[in-house]
Amino acid sequence: MTIVGFHASHEQLPPSRLLEAVRHAEHAGFDAAMCSDHFEPWSVRQGHSGYAWSWLAAALEATRFSLGVVTAPGQRYHPAIAAQKIATLAEMYAGRFWAAIGSGEAINEHVTGEPWPEKGERDARLIETVDVMRRLLAGEQVSAAGRIRVDRARIWSLPESPAPLFAAAVGIETAREAAAWADGVITVDQPGDALRAFIDAYRDAGGRGPVSVQVHLSWAATDDEALAIAHDQWRQSIVPSHVAWELDTPEAFDERTADASAEQVARTLLVSSDPSRHLDHLIGLAELGVDRLYLHHVGTEQTAFIDTFGEHVVPTLTEVGR
Repeated sequence: MTIVGFHASHEQLPPSRLLEAVRHAEHAGFDAAMCSDHFEPWSVRQGHSGYAWSWLAAALEATRFSLGVVTAPGQRYHPAIAAQKIATLAEMYAGRFWAAIGSGEAINEHVTGEPWPEKGERDARLIETVDVMRRLLAGEQVSAAGRIRVDRARIWSLPESPAPLFAAAVGIETAREAAAWADGVITVDQPGDALRAFIDAYRDAGGRGPVSVQVHLSWAATDDEALAIAHDQWRQSIVPSHVAWELDTPEAFDERTADASAEQVARTLLVSSDPSRHLDHLIGLAELGVDRLYLHHVGTEQTAFIDTFGEHVVPTLTEVGR
């Protein structure tokens, strides 16, 4: 069976409304949820960026399903502190929390004032970060003097079972590398051939954990409204990944996408008022071998989306298996 989750976008809504939304998603039949972990939004139009970790504790307390986060320890968060907060949530909410670890984006990490490394350096830092976190979460006292510096760190409050650490990845090479250390992998929606190659790369390299996909979509009562929502709220999707990692302010993204047409944005995600079109697309993803689908309606009004997809999409989608 496919797990169908709700994505809570901290860039687009204040934390209080996201908490209401995630409660509503569970009530409407969604199996799980996840959230972003941003310091700044992608666009000034989005206008929010709550602290994910405070929100996660509240959301886990307010619900009973699993919750996860995509995060990037290494610069904005020291890995020892990241491991401590992961352990705390896993101890309080056993079996319900996971974290996906990525190499980060300048828009969130530049706030430390440290230089933003080149991609190869970020990837090397990620491996050291994960090693430190794994050892801390296993109960070791850890010191390190490489890219990540640690002095005799130890986590004293550990869960009985550690939270899964997934890899946040986009490309095939990253998926292949993730198989060596990750308990699973999460990526974003891609064309079918690209997603199949991504999954094959992870599996062929020995990856045995779940494959999750975050699916950005725009739904509304009419196609025109869905298109307008996507154009207003998710314009940064036209920026290639290798560029998006490097832009460091919402204003930079707004400048880069100022001339983007609605049709250009619509080519990057499914835009439709018809739930059956969304369902067909999502079934196709599940049939490729995706274990978990996290649905992100890119609009700021979530209630109607949750109700409509909870009734017309989630029940059928959860029955799809490999």
